[in-house]
Amino acid sequence: MPGVNPEILVWARETAGLTQEEAARRNQSLRDTRNASAVDRLNALEYGLDEPSRSVLVEMARVYHRPLLTFYLPNPPAKGDRGADFRTLPADHTDADDALLDALLRDVRARQRMARSVLEDLEEARPLTFIGSHRMESGPAAVLAALKALLSVDLADFRRQQNPTAAFGLLRAGAENAGVFVLLMGNLGTHHTSIDTDIFRGFTIADDIAPFVIINPNDARPALSFTLLHEITHLLLGQTGVGSAHTDNDIERFCDDVAGEFLLPAEELNRLILDDKDDLSAVSERVGLFANQSNLSRTMVAYRAYRRDLISSEIYRRLSSIYREQWLEERENLRAQARSNAGGPSYYIVRRYGLSPSLVDLARRAISSGDLTTSKAAKVLGVKPSQVGSLFDAGRSS
Repeated sequence: MPGVNPEILVWARETAGLTQEEAARRNQSLRDTRNASAVDRLNALEYGLDEPSRSVLVEMARVYHRPLLTFYLPNPPAKGDRGADFRTLPADHTDADDALLDALLRDVRARQRMARSVLEDLEEARPLTFIGSHRMESGPAAVLAALKALLSVDLADFRRQQNPTAAFGLLRAGAENAGVFVLLMGNLGTHHTSIDTDIFRGFTIADDIAPFVIINPNDARPALSFTLLHEITHLLLGQTGVGSAHTDNDIERFCDDVAGEFLLPAEELNRLILDDKDDLSAVSERVGLFANQSNLSRTMVAYRAYRRDLISSEIYRRLSSIYREQWLEERENLRAQARSNAGGPSYYIVRRYGLSPSLVDLARRAISSGDLTTSKAAKVLGVKPSQVGSLFDAGRSS
């Protein structure tokens, strides 16, 4: 193996958002010795005064969320391509937040390229004409009509679903049938690397052969349907990019309005009777009841009411804050239940739910035809090679 450029070590640590002290503490191969502290040892490596061992590099790859081969590049690579960045970031976001997001998006892009290649190898690559078929100048109504035609999902059927998860599944099936790979990804494989929706809510790759939509599942269940529709609207506009929970530009508001009109048409807002628009408690109760009856996100219903001037911007802001705090509390309760519930769904069922059903099927068929090895299929699916068979089997038992 060639020597390691010390600049790579500095770049990998800094893009992971870590100080030398933090990196040294997390790297289990760098320990204090009689002659030098772990920080001193890392400093020596970064200044080129010492050469890192393979065990140290393996730990760096884990801590910095980088492939091992990255450390043998001659120079630091260019910043990862996020596409268009539609996000409005909170003031307290950190370099570590960006590092986790970039690592996730690198993984997504690699899997998307492989999926496209497999489709081409199987001679199943068919250009999808809906990608980039519209412009914002077309107006929300025209884009909404295209969205409805693409998904072939009846709103009444959506409302009849047993719960928000089933309702989301209906929309997801419509998108998959149209040729879109829809994945749920919100971390790098462990809850310790979870990415908040303030940093990333959705990501699209507007490829006309293998379009990807990534949805962050670290959100309230009813919100996933809205996010999916928002991201597919980006595909109709031909836009590859990443968005967050906050919206502060024309493109994001346009996609929000299209998704909102799909789930809650303007005429239906008349059912949302708000006798006292300034009574926060009364408005919150009415919005919550309406949302629960319709498999909708409370924040989305409040947003639609705000956009239609049924409530003030101040009431909407306060409602959004209340609903977020309630969801964070509910999420912690769900995680606690999951940790204590030994009889929950298996790892493979949970993992498979996060994967695009079409992607799993594509990998299975490609292995059967000999166009894909098990090792490459594992990379497409984001699991270990030894887990591919169990992942396939989980679909038969779920």
